[in-house]
Amino acid sequence: MSKIRMTSAALLVAGAFSLSTAAVHAESLIKIDGSSTVYPITEAVAEDFQASKKGDVKVTVGISGTGGGFKKFCRGEIDISNASRPITTKEMDECKKAGISYLELPVAYDALTVVVNPSSPIKALTVAQLKKMWAPEAQGAVSNWNQVDTSFPDMPLKLYGAGSESGTFDYFTEAIVGKPKSSRGDYTASEDDNVLVQGVSRDKGGLGYFGYAYYAENSKKLKAVPIIAKDGAPAVMPSAENVINGSYQPLSRPIFIYVNAKALDRAEVKELVNFYLTNAPKLVKEVKYIPLPDKAYGMIKEHVAKKKLGTVFGGDPKVGVKIEDLLALEAKM
Repeated sequence: MSKIRMTSAALLVAGAFSLSTAAVHAESLIKIDGSSTVYPITEAVAEDFQASKKGDVKVTVGISGTGGGFKKFCRGEIDISNASRPITTKEMDECKKAGISYLELPVAYDALTVVVNPSSPIKALTVAQLKKMWAPEAQGAVSNWNQVDTSFPDMPLKLYGAGSESGTFDYFTEAIVGKPKSSRGDYTASEDDNVLVQGVSRDKGGLGYFGYAYYAENSKKLKAVPIIAKDGAPAVMPSAENVINGSYQPLSRPIFIYVNAKALDRAEVKELVNFYLTNAPKLVKEVKYIPLPDKAYGMIKEHVAKKKLGTVFGGDPKVGVKIEDLLALEAKM
């Protein structure tokens, strides 16, 4: 059975949990929020963990985007923040001012996927063509596919993408346009990837982007577009194989959970985090993301045991981090 739920239903469940918190002891409630990309993994973990605890622990999982999640996290409102990019310098400063220390735990890899309507004749796109569509100067100027490339059809270009609080928005704009948050604004934006799925699937000239799990869940009504990183390079499809071999660039990326260090002192939070890392290989694959190597999960478990704080990314955007690069960074932690 699929682990991805329609976001609206998920938020209703989260809301129901929140309304019942008066009946739940404060230390038996674990609050998680943030990235819609990471949500399917964390939701699957939370579901299985709660089942194993037979009602003794409640876990709420919300979706407010990576940026929205970090705002709550750095205010001490949640225990764990789902993130589809590393924490930024600004967010690090906000957490520091609030006295919030944290552990950064990579949990999987994602192949950020560019999709079009199944009826679209588009067979592949270069990074340069994507930039021509999404750069700020494209606003009001590029509205037809044949304005992107004269070989493309005379067809209205309708764009669907992540909202500004999304880590996917930050990563995509850095990887494609060259600067985080640098994007045209005249597109359909949502923190809910299911909204983007529905938009592209109904619009012949539609193009969107989101995490691979949402494409895999909806592959019968969407078409993934192979990406050409640079002139002369082959067109590469998003897939587990191409993430692992490093060829799907620049849209492969690690995804994370961030754990409040003080919250980790609570037995149920530590138990959930260890449950997450132990079960990640199975659940990550189940929701169609790419598990890390077993060696990586072992290393990250060791970081939890030793309570290693902070980030290996330094607060700067990192594009094109391959699995072997991540392992090298984690080994230096």
